[in-house]
Amino acid sequence: MTSEAITHLFFDVGGVLGSNGWDHAQRALAMARFDLDPEFELRHRDVVAAWECGSLGWDAYLETTVFNAPRAFSRGEFKSFALAQSTPHPETIAVARRLADLGRVRLFTLNNEAAEFNLHRIDRFGLRPIFAGFLSSCWLGVRKPSRTIYERALAIAQADPARSLFIDDREENLVPARELGMRALLHTSARQLESSLRADGLL
Repeated sequence: MTSEAITHLFFDVGGVLGSNGWDHAQRALAMARFDLDPEFELRHRDVVAAWECGSLGWDAYLETTVFNAPRAFSRGEFKSFALAQSTPHPETIAVARRLADLGRVRLFTLNNEAAEFNLHRIDRFGLRPIFAGFLSSCWLGVRKPSRTIYERALAIAQADPARSLFIDDREENLVPARELGMRALLHTSARQLESSLRADGLL
């Protein structure tokens, strides 16, 4: 595939455009800050798929995982702490912004995220002016690495897999993209991403 053939780029968010939203490290910080019992992780695993696929709201998630017992803190305090763990990766966002400004390709996000985190991070990272759409598990009803989420993303974006590039920091998420004929790039740093895009003639 030539660089000129690429028309659509799909970016993961957590680990690429910013920190992870509610992954192991963020949950560990919350467990320490709020003195949560170790079974919190087990309760999280029971419901995280439904939460990230949009069939369970944040309050219901918290009712099951955190406020299943009396707590000395409020839901508002916990939510504020959880959201505050999200930080942007300015260097990678700058690369995406340059791509958007050049106008040679259409940019979308393709990520696993609960709706409340997704909206917060889109706003905090300043992504709305950059991306044409946000193809997230909470709105597509399925998570990576299920093949279905890639099929739905391609259909919504009206993108030819052979002319699409997917960027993610986890190899297991790249496998289904390749199987569908998409080009896939394992993200390690903004410098590596910029170098790869330059080599393809996209920057």
